[in-house]
Amino acid sequence: MTILPRGDLAVLAVPAFKDNYLWLIHDGVHAAAVDPGDAAPILDALQSHRLTLTAILLTHHHADHIGGVGELLERFQVPVIGPRNDGIPAVTQPVGEGERVQVPGLDLELDVLEVPGHTLGHIAYVRSTGMHWAFCGDTLFAGGCGRLFEGTPEQMTSSLGKLAALPEDTQVFCAHEYTLSNLRFAEALEPGNAALQLRIEIEAAKRTAGLPTVPSSIGLEKATNPFLRYQEREIVESLQHAGRLQAGATPVQAFAALREWKNVF
Repeated sequence: MTILPRGDLAVLAVPAFKDNYLWLIHDGVHAAAVDPGDAAPILDALQSHRLTLTAILLTHHHADHIGGVGELLERFQVPVIGPRNDGIPAVTQPVGEGERVQVPGLDLELDVLEVPGHTLGHIAYVRSTGMHWAFCGDTLFAGGCGRLFEGTPEQMTSSLGKLAALPEDTQVFCAHEYTLSNLRFAEALEPGNAALQLRIEIEAAKRTAGLPTVPSSIGLEKATNPFLRYQEREIVESLQHAGRLQAGATPVQAFAALREWKNVF
C-alpha cells in the first residue's frame, strides 16, 4: 500500500506492451491515469496500490495511448481530459493551449501546451508549482523525439522549443523506453559531448538493473538530446559529413535531416 503525507503527490510508472509507460498520478488514495493505452496494467496497479481512479488524461490519439480508455470507463465513471483537436471521441473535457486543468480527485493543477508534430493535435500537461512535471506523450523522449506522422518539422521544432523553455528541473514523463537507442544515435552525432557519454553509462546501468530511464529532466535533455541540440556545430557537421545536409541550411532543415536520419538509423 502506498501511504503519502497528506497533500503529497507521486507518479507511478506502469509498464505496458513492449516498451510503453503509462502513468498514474496519485496521492495514495485517488489517481489519474495518463495515456492508458491498455486497461489491464492500470487496473492491476490501482488494485495493488489501493487507488481509486478519478480522471483520465490523454495527450494524443494513437492506440497505444488511448486503447484502454473504454474498459476503464466501464469500471469508473470519470472525466476524460484530452486534446481539443486530435479526434478522440472519448474526450469529455477538451483542452488546448493556455488552459489550466484542475485534475479531479487530486490537489493538482496542470497547464496545457499544444505540441503538434507527432500528431496535429498533440498536447502536453505541465505542473508548474511544487515539483515540476511534464507529461509529453510522444513529443519529447529521453534522448529523442517522436516521429513526424502528421506534423511538419517547423511544428515539431516549435513544440520542442516550448518544452525546452520549461525549468531545467522539470521531470519529463515520456511514454516509451527508447532511451538507449536514442542515445546511440546521439553519440553518433555528437561523440565529443562529455555529458552525453556520462548519461549513456548511467542509463545503461539502469536498464541492466531492470530500472526505467524515465523520467528524465529538461536540463538533461538540453545537454544531451540531439533534437534539442540540432543547431550545435558538431551535430550540424555530422549531418553534413553524412551527406544529409547542405552547407548553409537553415536550423529547421537541420532538424528535418536529423529526424529523417533517425528514422533509418
